[in-house]
Formats: sequence, C-alpha cells, structure tokens
Amino acid sequence: MNDTVITVVGRIVNVPKRRRTEAGVSVTNFRVASTARRRDRDSQEWVDGDTLYLNVSCWRHLADNVARSVIKGDPVIVRGRVFTRHYELDGQKRQSYDMEAYVVGADLTWGQVEFSRMRKDVAPHDVIDDAAEDATSEALHDAGGVTGGVTHPSIDVTNHATDHATDEEPEEDATAEYDDERNLVHALR
Repeated sequence: MNDTVITVVGRIVNVPKRRRTEAGVSVTNFRVASTARRRDRDSQEWVDGDTLYLNVSCWRHLADNVARSVIKGDPVIVRGRVFTRHYELDGQKRQSYDMEAYVVGADLTWGQVEFSRMRKDVAPHDVIDDAAEDATSEALHDAGGVTGGVTHPSIDVTNHATDHATDEEPEEDATAEYDDERNLVHALR
C-alpha cells in the first residue's frame, strides 16, 4: 500500500490531548488548520483562501514531547501520513482528514523557541489530568513562563549542576536555586 506523506503548515486549533493506550503507549491528538493565502487581483491585498483541517495523532516519544511543548494557537509544521476516515454521526455518513505525524515542529516565522534535548536518564512522566495540565500550561504560556518543558526567555532554568567543568561542589545558593527551578519544572509536568 502506498502512503501519502505531506507537510502541513498551520496553527493548532484545540487543546492537545495526551493519553495512553491500554498497552501503555503515549498518544497525543490535536487539530491543525492550514489556510491558503492568495493575492486578490482587484484589491491588490492578501486574502484568506480555503482552510484545511486535519486531526493529527502523535505516538510514543513524539506524543510526549508534543504534549509538553505546544498549546492551542501555536504555529506548527507537521509532516506525516495523511488519510481519510469514514464514520457515521447521527445517522449521517461523514468523512474526516487525519494525519499520523512523523514530525512536529514550531513555525519559527511567528516566534522563537529554545530547544531542550530529551534526557535518557529521566524516566517518562505519567499522564496527568488533561484539564489541569492544559490550564497550567496556558496560564504559564500567557505569563511568559515555562510551558510543559519548553523554556521561555523570561525564566532561567539552566541546569546549574551540570554547568560546572570541574568536580567541585556548586555553591549552596546556586544549588538551592537549581533545586527550586527543577522542582518548578517537574511540578508542571
């Protein structure tokens, strides 16, 4: 079978939802909207064209990272396998456009991000209540703070314990500051 793989540039239009399957596999789902832009010949202005809506599913590590990194309204670039799903709702046949994402990234046309590599020595976090996580993530995002593992420039969460080139113990104040920041980040996950 031939898969149709596409890249979509758009915005997340709902709150991403993370869950685990019965087998314990992480899945994060969100909906992305991609609106074509075109130049109107008569008015010589840019106008919106049609909008494509896709239901996006992310699996395993990608699911965990997406759930910790993006919120509703974020501009994203998504690459994956696209397919149609047919279903019935209230006795009417319907169709949706779905994508199994291979890659999700921030569209840097609209902002900046600070990349944080996954650490192999840290165990994956358990799934927490979606509503509580969404409220916390959105509140911190609006305040310019930390959102589910993504660090914004207004808060320094540098790992002071690993910044030292020697085996010397860090100063007590730096360690206390690091512990407070680390606890803040872990409390939000």
